[in-house]
Formats: sequence, C-alpha cells, structure tokens
Amino acid sequence: MDNQTDSAVEPLINAAEDKQTTIEKDKFVEKWGFDLENLYKIALKFYKEKEGKAVHLSYQQKCILVAYTQQAIHGSFNPEVHGNVGVLDVVGKDRKVAWQGLGNMSRESAMHNFIETLSSACLLFEPCVEAQKKDVEMKVEREKEQEILRKREEEKRRLEEIEELKRKAELEEQEEKQKKVKEALNLQTYCQFKTYSEQQYPDNPDQQAILIRQLQDQHYIQFMQQIFQQQVSYQIPEGSENESTAELDLDIEAAALNALANVQNNDNLCPGQENCSEGSGNEPDEFHDVVAASMWTRKDIREFKESINRESKESIIKVGHGETVTVRVPTHEDGSCLFWEFATDSYDIGFGLFFEWTKSPTEQVSIHISDSEEEEDDEDEGDDENEDDIEQGGHASDSALNDSNKPPMSVIIPVYRRDCQEEVYAGSHTYPGQGVYLLKFDNSYSLWRSKTLYYRVYYTR
Repeated sequence: MDNQTDSAVEPLINAAEDKQTTIEKDKFVEKWGFDLENLYKIALKFYKEKEGKAVHLSYQQKCILVAYTQQAIHGSFNPEVHGNVGVLDVVGKDRKVAWQGLGNMSRESAMHNFIETLSSACLLFEPCVEAQKKDVEMKVEREKEQEILRKREEEKRRLEEIEELKRKAELEEQEEKQKKVKEALNLQTYCQFKTYSEQQYPDNPDQQAILIRQLQDQHYIQFMQQIFQQQVSYQIPEGSENESTAELDLDIEAAALNALANVQNNDNLCPGQENCSEGSGNEPDEFHDVVAASMWTRKDIREFKESINRESKESIIKVGHGETVTVRVPTHEDGSCLFWEFATDSYDIGFGLFFEWTKSPTEQVSIHISDSEEEEDDEDEGDDENEDDIEQGGHASDSALNDSNKPPMSVIIPVYRRDCQEEVYAGSHTYPGQGVYLLKFDNSYSLWRSKTLYYRVYYTR
C-alpha cells in the first residue's frame, strides 16, 4: 500500500521540481540577460582572456574554477577514465582533489558555480556581461529594424509591380482605343485622301500611299487635339479660376470613340431638297448633325504657290486689312466631297468653313468681299493679340447660325487664325446635303496689313 502511495506521489514531486527549475532559470535570465549555457561560454572566454591581466585570482580559486570546468565538460571524476597525475605534478594533484570534491554535481550546477565564483572574485565580469547584453540587444534591434525595412521594401516592390501592371494594362487599353480611333477615322477619310493623293501624284502609287499615310496621321493628331480641347472646356469652363489641366481625369480616346460613334449613328444627310430651299421655315436644330471636316497641312508651300500661279491668276486674292473674303462653292450634282487648299505670303489669316442649307441657282464659284464681319450676321467678333500685327481676331459661334431673312447655316469649322504662311492648309468635307459651302478667309483683325491668298477648291465623287 505504501509503495502505491509513493509511486503516485513521485510524479507530483518531479513536476514540482521541474517547475522550480523553470522559475530559477527565468530569474537567472532576468538577472544576467543570458541563459546559463551562453553565460557560461561568456564567463569561460572572459577568464581565459583576462586571467593575469584584469582577473587576479588566488591559487585555490583557480583550482576550483578548473574543477568546475572539468565537471561541466566530463562530469564526475573517474580515475579509470581520467587517470592519475604524476607524483611531482603538485598543481595537477590539487586540481584533481578539487574536482573529486565536487562529487556528483550536475553540469548545470558546475557552470552556475563557475559563473558565481568568477563574478564574486572579479568585479569587471558583470560590467563585461552587461556590455555584451547591450550589444546583443542592439543587434536584435538592428535585425528587427532591418526586417521591418526588408518588409517595407518588399511591400514597396510589390506595390510598384502592381502599379507597373496597371500602367501596362492602361497603356494597352489606351493603345487599343487609339487603334480603334485611327481605324474609324481612316475609314471615313480614305476615299477623300485617296482622291487627293491621286491628283497630287497621278502616276506614282508609292507616293500616293505615303501621302495617304501622312494625311491620316495629321488628321488623327488634329482630331485628338480637337477632342482634348472639347474635354478641357467641358471640365474647366472658360474664365474659371482653375485653368490647370494637370489634374484633370481625361479619357481622350474614349471621348474620341464616342464622338465617332455619334457621327456614324447620326443621319448626316440634308432632310430633303424642299427643306433646304431658301425660306423653308425649318428650325436650325434640324441641320446641326453635320459630319466633322478633315484638315491637314503640307510643307510644300513654295511648290503649291507656284502651281497656283501657273494654273489660274484668279485663285490669287489680295485680302485687304479689315476685310473678309468669302468663297461660295455650291455643291455639285456629280460630287460628294469638297476639297480645299490655301496658303499666304508672310502672314497668317483666319479661316473657317460654313454650310448654307439652300439650293443655289448656279454651280459656279463666287467670291464676296466684306469690309467688316459686323456686316454679316453669321459670325461674332473677338479679340486676340499678335506680335506681327496690331490685330483683333474673331471666330464664329459653334452653334448653327440662323436668321429670319437668311437660309439656315451650319458651322463646320469655326474661324480661327492659321499659320498658312508656313505650310499649306488643306481639308475635305463630305457633302451633308444640297447647299452652298462658304470658305471664309478673315483678315478683319488686321488694322494695317493686307494678305496675299493662294487657294484651290474642287469637288470629287
């Protein structure tokens, strides 16, 4: 019965001893900052390096420290294993006696006693341990900081990779939209540009193809610039305090696709001959759906002027200061598209294109000169400075123009000043119906200078 009781109590005793050992280890670590194993290594290294220098121990203390070291390494002294020392080896004999005196002391107790003996015998040991503790803490802190930095760098790289993927996806999407815009524009203008290139290079298909590509590229750039200006003016009203476009979220390609889709879906034909006649009484809203014009520029201005000079002197007009020249070109029953080209000597000139919804009694081109835009009800005046002229510039309203005594009129290209003294300005427009095109060359803003205008206008099928 007693044996059963002892066997039942023994696990409880062992558990209590283990708990006590754990508590002592925690206190030891709290005191020194190291566990027993690592502190013993520090103490042993300190003793070997400092003995005779910073550490001055008695002979008996040295013997007991060696005994603790042997006990920690080999355990209890065993004569059969560890042998005997020589008769004349007094030091070895004293160390053996000290080792034998430890009996069955455990390895942990031997290391602990070594540390305590060294600490009590040498006051420099504790500061040395404290310094190493600080070094270890600083090392751990640096490792933590490096780990934090490493994680931040990894997170930064990950975010950069995500942003790069987003940018690539957005770029691919933008390129796809640009491709669709170019395809839609090329589909609309190919026939016009092909006809124009055939007239410029009648017997040279290679030059025709090059010219078509150049015209298509220029038309795309001008079309996108127009869409951009529309988007900016929509988001930032004219005259507002914040006129910066740096932070605007503009999707120009999407806006261009929407504009092209609207043009393709609209019915761009005139509502009928009877509705286009003068005095029909139709409201201007019926005529506002007109396909956009195509415009481009060429660098061969000298050759263009020479060809105009050879072909017809009537196509060279002097536009006086303060004057506006209007070239009226009726639609032709054999044509479907209007083409125009113009350039000037030395100075720029304003240009705009309008369409008058009326049936012309003749198909002849006529020229009208007015002294001031104030005499015409279809355009507004505005101011603009120029470094070459003391000038005032104006452009027509973007809405369809109408007057009770005049036929309805649509603005195809508002009047803006063009640098046609530097390059040839050209363009084309598909007939919206039956009527008269008005090509306006505006020099009303110039108070002193007249402009020499070279122009060519014709229709194609």
